Amino acid sequence: MSKRESLDLNNFYFRGLHPSVLLGTASDRYAGWFGQIYSEELYIDRITRRKKTLGKSSFVEEVLPVDSVEEYFQHFRVLELDFTFYRLLVEEDGRPTPNYHVLQKYRQYLKEDDSVILKVPQAVCAQKLWRGGKFVENQSYLDHHIFTRQFYDPAVTILGPFLTGFIFEQEYQRKKDRSPPKSVASEFDLFFSEIPKDNRYHLELRTEPYLTESVFEVMTKYGVGQVLSHWTWLPSLGEQFSKSGRRFFNSGGQTIIRLMTPRGARYEEAYAQAHPFNSLVPSMLHPSMVGETAELMWEAVDKNIRLNIIVNNRAGGNAPLVAQQIGLRFLEMGETT
Repeated sequence: MSKRESLDLNNFYFRGLHPSVLLGTASDRYAGWFGQIYSEELYIDRITRRKKTLGKSSFVEEVLPVDSVEEYFQHFRVLELDFTFYRLLVEEDGRPTPNYHVLQKYRQYLKEDDSVILKVPQAVCAQKLWRGGKFVENQSYLDHHIFTRQFYDPAVTILGPFLTGFIFEQEYQRKKDRSPPKSVASEFDLFFSEIPKDNRYHLELRTEPYLTESVFEVMTKYGVGQVLSHWTWLPSLGEQFSKSGRRFFNSGGQTIIRLMTPRGARYEEAYAQAHPFNSLVPSMLHPSMVGETAELMWEAVDKNIRLNIIVNNRAGGNAPLVAQQIGLRFLEMGETT
């Protein structure tokens, strides 16, 4: 086994964990991962610093250059790129957006058996968008033309075989804004009937009342996977999976678990606690999240499902250390079964 495919949890080498388990993170290029995933001397003179404002607080993010993804993939098998959530890849007139060019840069450094999952732009999957200091109705919600021409086609062209998944994340719907689950199911039924047939689609619904059989029937019909998400207002991973009858819907034989934020914690709170993402924050890391994830890993393995586990820094302060905890728990469970 090559070093790149080895298992060494102490040094954050996860690629050899299990053939059916792909462990990775939500985004990459964090300077806070120096000494874990990245070698500081390779990038110290090429760090980009940018300001991020959340409410009344400001933070400085230190970001590595795109070529650091080569070192990332020495440790992980899958990467979720979430910057695609915020902008389409091409404009309406066909001109490439900045995201198009960034994705092209990533492609230059990918090697055999590296896997990339993309978040579908909010312009397609969000019912409301934050514009001018308030939420407004998204006029392009579930527009199959926009999805296909301005995102899907260029994404497939750029990434080719390295593109292994699309995540459609629908934002949390407050009670007063919710549609009946059957109406939601009908909207998705129409949308998935009009976009290109593909076995890499996965749907993340952040509104618990939408996790109903009418929606699951549509997912089954089109082979769209259920994203199990450890997130603020959702029930536990196990409860989410139980709501769907512990079924894996994706027609490509894959599933995705996303570990985003501690349950009950808002984005801003979790971000502030985790920043600058260089250490574990014990108060953020829920032991039940680690245990449930490991249990689902073995259930997927037993059912011959390829499992993608995506870890966010906000789930526990530092994604590599959270991944380490999950890997250890997975192996411990394997020894007792």
